[in-house]
Amino acid sequence: MKIIEEKGKIILKDIIDFDPVHTFMCGQCFRWDEEDDGFIGIAKGKVIFVKLLKNGDVEIHNTTKKEFGEIWQDYFDFNTDYKQIKNTLCNDEHLKKAIDFGYGIRILNQDVFECLISFIISTQNSIPRIKKIIANMSSLFGEEILYNGKKYYSFPTPERLASLTEEDLAPLKVGYRAKYILDAAQKVQSGEVDIYSLFDYDTKKAREELLKIKGVGPKVADCILLFSLKKHDAFPIDVWIGRIMRILYLDENATMKEILKYSEEKFSDFAGFAQQYLFYYARENKLIG
Repeated sequence: MKIIEEKGKIILKDIIDFDPVHTFMCGQCFRWDEEDDGFIGIAKGKVIFVKLLKNGDVEIHNTTKKEFGEIWQDYFDFNTDYKQIKNTLCNDEHLKKAIDFGYGIRILNQDVFECLISFIISTQNSIPRIKKIIANMSSLFGEEILYNGKKYYSFPTPERLASLTEEDLAPLKVGYRAKYILDAAQKVQSGEVDIYSLFDYDTKKAREELLKIKGVGPKVADCILLFSLKKHDAFPIDVWIGRIMRILYLDENATMKEILKYSEEKFSDFAGFAQQYLFYYARENKLIG
């Protein structure tokens, strides 16, 4: 990959295994929106615009080469060899089809706290509504960011959310999730659950720590492990992934426990990548909902 810096943007050349549509639309993130011929997103307290050019290059606006190296190279997981992962997973016929379809998926390395709160909100919720709640939460309790004359907002800090009450969260209309959001923020702010130390834990131990937070069940925990803590062997199972696994691999009566065991044995260290390819392929091809 070659990086060229121009005024107000950088251009990534010779880039492989990355398509913004696949990456931002596969259900792993909630603060990226289609705009014009690209995507605008808020992450790491910054706003950037990402555009895939017709020649295969990628433009990232509102950043520098230095900032790319410090933030975005890791955020977009450009340090991971997706060719090796794909070569391993393509031994499976279903995954080969899914990978060919969603070849440009990369698992984003999101902020751990933002990921924690976002997936607590995601429980029994649709993606449009999750995005709306997170946008409103950020505008109410985050910091203002100006870009191209428009106001954007960073995700609230643990300290800010921990200082709130359920009444403060009422405008968000998150219902029963309000108490879970506050519990998570308070546990993180106090250090009772040190989420940023979980990078150093193995997947099982990190999951156990996350499950100490109210509103975090196995599926939410595994989303946090995969999408922010680089635990690529995590395999989040919701109703959709359960349905996909029963259709493609197991019988219709397979339990969640049986699905998890099967995924661990079949996909091993690359289970999280398999999950994303399968989910995106199944959803876009109407195999599910």
